[in-house]
Amino acid sequence: MMSDFLLIVALVVVAAFFWQLRQMAELSRTLTEQACKKQNVQLIAIAMVSARPSIGGSTGICWKATFMFEFSTDGINQYRGHILMHGNRVKKIEWPIFPEPEWMDAPMASGKFGGCGSSKSCNSGKCH
Repeated sequence: MMSDFLLIVALVVVAAFFWQLRQMAELSRTLTEQACKKQNVQLIAIAMVSARPSIGGSTGICWKATFMFEFSTDGINQYRGHILMHGNRVKKIEWPIFPEPEWMDAPMASGKFGGCGSSKSCNSGKCH
């Protein structure tokens, strides 16, 4: 009888920790998208690197987790940053040193499939 109760309590605790990790993953994705938009870079991927139980947070027992995200400044090069979280709070976002994005200097497409295939669709005067 007591072992059944302990088993049920253990399952509830494991489910609660899993649920909290899922919430942290969703929150980190949202915050990373916002941070990348603010930095004017393209988010490529995000993944959890590590997670360990910790004391603190709003519920007393929570997770300390590190998420790694990959982003690009020009569509070719990739860089990696990290988000450090404690519970549902972001402690730090670590950005690597990366060059300023230069999206406006990217080569413009021309020709049949590039959007400037006809003189009607190109108002910049660069198409023939």
